[in-house]
Amino acid sequence: MLPLQEGSKRRRRRGVILTPAGLKKFLAAKTDAEFEDNQGNRYTLEALSERTGLAVDTLTKVLACETKVDKQTLKTLYRAFELVLEADDFSYPEDSDNPDLQVADSNRPELAPEPELPEGQVPLHSRYYVEREPLETESFKTILQPGALVRIKGARRTGKTSLLERILNHARQHQHQTVSLGFQLADRDAFQSMNRLLQWLCASVGAGLQIPNRLDDYWDDLFGSKVSCKMYFEQYLLPTIQQPLVLGLDNVDRLFDYPDIAADFFSLLRTWHEEGKNRDVWKKLRLVVVHSTEVYIPLETNKSPFNVGLPIELIPFTLAQVTTLAERFTLDWSMSQSERLLNLLGGQPYLVKKGLYHLWRKDLSFETLLQTAPSQDGIYAEHLQWQQLHLERQPELAAAFEKVMRGVPEADLSLESLSLLQSLGLITVKSNQVVPSCKLYEEFFKS
Repeated sequence: MLPLQEGSKRRRRRGVILTPAGLKKFLAAKTDAEFEDNQGNRYTLEALSERTGLAVDTLTKVLACETKVDKQTLKTLYRAFELVLEADDFSYPEDSDNPDLQVADSNRPELAPEPELPEGQVPLHSRYYVEREPLETESFKTILQPGALVRIKGARRTGKTSLLERILNHARQHQHQTVSLGFQLADRDAFQSMNRLLQWLCASVGAGLQIPNRLDDYWDDLFGSKVSCKMYFEQYLLPTIQQPLVLGLDNVDRLFDYPDIAADFFSLLRTWHEEGKNRDVWKKLRLVVVHSTEVYIPLETNKSPFNVGLPIELIPFTLAQVTTLAERFTLDWSMSQSERLLNLLGGQPYLVKKGLYHLWRKDLSFETLLQTAPSQDGIYAEHLQWQQLHLERQPELAAAFEKVMRGVPEADLSLESLSLLQSLGLITVKSNQVVPSCKLYEEFFKS
């Protein structure tokens, strides 16, 4: 790997401390939170640790403003209180100014925790989660509003569930109850009728809240499934709990395969959101809807939940975010390496993290990673085979992707094919031209 220049390496490892203004800003926010969220009681260090995910000894160092910490620690602290770390909130004290100043820099290899495997959701409070500000701050603020709706869209493995769990965690820190439902966990039988789907939804939410199942008391065939479901929430689930409820609905695009029930289900979500503008009981419900694809099923504008609320779209990592993640893996790293990795992988979060993880393990060199990436011997072989198998099982989708590889204009692709290829992360749209999302896919599928 390319070595860093001596000065650059030293700059990256310098710790920071809060400035007097930065400390004052944090303490003011903490005081507000103590009155709003803690009945006016002061936060203990243990309570602050639970809210921020930072260790007690780390918090002690931060608040003393004497021992240096890495900047990410200050960002984490601020974010827990809906603050954004700005340039005048911290400073870089020189070691020479205070020879007794110790450095508590989590970028140092001996202090950095071992990275988790680059698969699935990034655990809460993981240093290997890359923030997409201002998306986190906006979603955190929105979800605390009565009747809120947040919509998260992104291709496969771009961090949608990781962001969802952080939104739910933020809500719990503000005394909200939360339930997360992944539609990929529902049995196929649940999608055979609207009645079965809504009963599954009601039963699952009740189980998440640890409330006894009383579907038989509220379900009435005379009213139909949508009214029965609405009554179950309105008259039973929401009145039973004291706090607001944040309901996370992950992988809702699974419903796109069942257009007969999808339109009714999504119109119900829109109704709940509209009810939250006027009725107190529905103001307690806040929704987070997560999906991978563009909505290619027909939905009436005034009955769709996909044109209201706060839209959050997760896009590929930027050059700065790739560099940030490399630093968190404590790699000796250069901007040139970030550019080359970004050029190969298109900034796709899963692919970037997987590459950096194997470099951290010293499984291969950076040059070997670049050379072998599209091959059957490279670290992405299993992922590439999965993408290939997915296309082979859907001939129409494979034919659409072949058109992309040949440079066919966007207008010649069906909306459904375009949406599904985007959801797989295989394509992107640039200046009305559909192209492979990264060189890795382009080189693999050409061969």
